Amino acid sequence: MDERLTQRRHFFIGGGWVPPSGDGRLGVVSPSTEERIGEVPLAEDADIDRAVAAARAAFDEGPWPGMAPAERAGVLSRAATLLRKREGEIAAVTVEEMGCAISQAPRAQTGMVAGLFDYYASLAASHPFEREVTAGERRGLVTEVPVGVAAVIVPWNAPVTLAAWKAAPALAAGCSIVIKPPPEAPLSGYLLAEALAEAGVPDGVVNLVPGGREVGEHLVRHPGTDKIAFTGSTAAGKRIMALCADRVKRLSLELGGKSAAVVLDDADLAVTLPAIVGGAMHLSGQVCGAHTRVLLPRRRYAEAVEIAAATAASIPVGDPHDPATVVGPLVAERQRTRVEGYIALATGAGARIAAGGGRPADLPRGWYVEPTILADVDNGMRVAREEIFGPVLCLIPYDSDDEAVRIANDSPFGLSGAVWSGDTARALATARRLRTGSVAVNGVYPPFPHVPFGGFKESGLGRELGPEGLASFLELRSIGLP
Repeated sequence: MDERLTQRRHFFIGGGWVPPSGDGRLGVVSPSTEERIGEVPLAEDADIDRAVAAARAAFDEGPWPGMAPAERAGVLSRAATLLRKREGEIAAVTVEEMGCAISQAPRAQTGMVAGLFDYYASLAASHPFEREVTAGERRGLVTEVPVGVAAVIVPWNAPVTLAAWKAAPALAAGCSIVIKPPPEAPLSGYLLAEALAEAGVPDGVVNLVPGGREVGEHLVRHPGTDKIAFTGSTAAGKRIMALCADRVKRLSLELGGKSAAVVLDDADLAVTLPAIVGGAMHLSGQVCGAHTRVLLPRRRYAEAVEIAAATAASIPVGDPHDPATVVGPLVAERQRTRVEGYIALATGAGARIAAGGGRPADLPRGWYVEPTILADVDNGMRVAREEIFGPVLCLIPYDSDDEAVRIANDSPFGLSGAVWSGDTARALATARRLRTGSVAVNGVYPPFPHVPFGGFKESGLGRELGPEGLASFLELRSIGLP
């Protein structure tokens, strides 16, 4: 790959490419070859301070927050055009840095990015940022103003997509931002920063500083940031909440999940199970909204397990550069160790491996785990209650619709879910009972990015996407009119 995309020497701060304050380097390792394929500078606290200062000056003194929304929309539209032209580069980089199968890249890494900037450009141009209210003889003006400097902290599974989920509405609102890409996959974030700079975002409005957990905490704590927008694990989200409490800092959190797919007894299993298994293996199972608990009617359980196991066994696993590959490697050796640990926990607790469960014999290099189906799982097992973040699917039997709903809702998480049925009305009625932020009905997902995404319970706080995503970067101010 072109070294221009993999060997980065600078941060993007204040509208320019600036050298780091220290000499630390962050090596990027290919999950498929276990070889070092690139590097970026490793941010220190001083680099975060510079980035926040630039964002602060751009917000407090620069033109961006005071621009007419239609002007900001024009910049976002240009960014969308530029990002669309660079989709091939974004896809190629993410294959290298986090092992995304190239066949999955349009869906996970590039498919929504340009469209998201188009969407928020349109919303910025049409949104009523002010409204007048009258009550008797009294009048008031309600204004929606940008929250300020937003810290954008994203994970490694879809680094550009999830950065765009935050950056596009933040910029549409008039905020300035500091993006901290993940240490495992920091390269693709540079392409986003380059596109935004080329689109005409004023100096300091967008800043990019890769770093580890320690500088991430410094960014969250920093008195110059007004809002934290984070996607990642629930444990990290809880830590961020605690850090933000001291200053009552605004935050939105999109966290973990253990989502349930409820298969009702009238569903066509030959269609339903392959769709569920295929969806759960997307990005090698490294998706927070993956439907990793499958609730099946007991009288059809054996049939369902057989179909699920056969489907998993047929999924192509291999080199993520190969267009035929569906399941690539996990992002890091520690992630493979984590997944293998959960499989061992499951069998130790009485679950049965119906398919997979090990490492592919023909792939001695790379951090691979076979697509795995666990049968005879009880909802009280750790594999049914904790997020594994790998290609592992738990099949849980139930005896009635009410029990299926109870099991689905019996989770500390509530991010996503699904209902499958031969009767659409019955499926919709069941979907309304699920305590989760989004529900797919018979494989049909809500029309993102036009609707909000986020979770109940420990799956997060606030919403991204949709008008609600824009609202999360705005403050309300009421003004009395004489």
